[in-house]
Amino acid sequence: MLRRSLEAGSAAAGHRPGAWRGFRILLLCTILLMLLAPLGAVKDKAAERTPEPSPEIALKSTAAAAPAEVWMAEQQPEHELYSNGLRIERQFETAHEPRQYEVYARGQEERGAVEVRSAPAGIVFHSTESATAEFRADQATRLKLLGKYLLQYVRNERAYHYVIDRFGRVWRIVRESDAANHAGRSVWADDRWTYINLNNSFLGVSLEGRSADPSGEKEPITRGQLHALRLLTEMLRSRYGIPAGNCVTHAQVSVNPSNREAGYHNDWATGFPFAALGLPDNYQAPMPSLWLFGFTWGPSLVNLTGEPFWKGLVLGQDRLRQSAAVRGMTVEEYRLERGRVYRRILAELKAKADAQRALSEGRSE
Repeated sequence: MLRRSLEAGSAAAGHRPGAWRGFRILLLCTILLMLLAPLGAVKDKAAERTPEPSPEIALKSTAAAAPAEVWMAEQQPEHELYSNGLRIERQFETAHEPRQYEVYARGQEERGAVEVRSAPAGIVFHSTESATAEFRADQATRLKLLGKYLLQYVRNERAYHYVIDRFGRVWRIVRESDAANHAGRSVWADDRWTYINLNNSFLGVSLEGRSADPSGEKEPITRGQLHALRLLTEMLRSRYGIPAGNCVTHAQVSVNPSNREAGYHNDWATGFPFAALGLPDNYQAPMPSLWLFGFTWGPSLVNLTGEPFWKGLVLGQDRLRQSAAVRGMTVEEYRLERGRVYRRILAELKAKADAQRALSEGRSE
């Protein structure tokens, strides 16, 4: 029933024109929120029209307890060793463009960026979605060979900051000080700030393999990968003070500006082991691309995911509806307005990147 309702909700949100759209969204969101208990009693109309707090007002933090301090015990040209047992291989390490990004006050993105930063604000978890052999002893040679080819490709593309191979070895690819090409025109937000284009603002960590097996016969992650991912996440959160709420999957942040749908890339759309990493189930967080910029979702995203992810979609859509009501606008009017804000920010970011690239090329001549 919940799946059917979400599929209907996706149509009402962005795939069926007409005067019934706003009414259908209101009705479906109310029903779904009641189904997704425990969410408390349904809000009365007065509460629904309460304006959203501005970023200056203290908001409830989504961050879990910070991990214990993790420090570097040894650094060699080919590896690093950390106090929690993490070992990072450096043989494929490379540089890219220095990290620099703008942040926006949450809910006030139309006012423009408020500051420029260089330290990473979060982590996006990926899977390489590459072919791999069965994880068996008699396939060890082939597994290592495929892993080597993958690392070479990732280095050439500057695709991730880290790759964890099938044996649980952690390989640094792009240096943490630089951006990597891992999340494109994606969107996320925390208690105070909105981030757009997570290539620059978030670290990209990818697990070799596929995040979902349609046959259900293969595990998407090995025990060695899970152990290494926990240690790497601890180190990165300790080093940069990354809040738990900013540790998310590619499927949660990816968007398609062309058709205005969230979930453009769907690696780790389901089954990511948040709890094993000491993180909250961030699938259930209201999806920022929906409520901040009016993105919708398609039936394919519903089919790929499960109830935790659906809850994030429903809550994101409900928050959009409430913001529209506060402003005396229909959901569709508000969605179009927020879409214009997103496109304007993208255009500004592109113009600045082009200018910086031209400046760099001029200096190199």
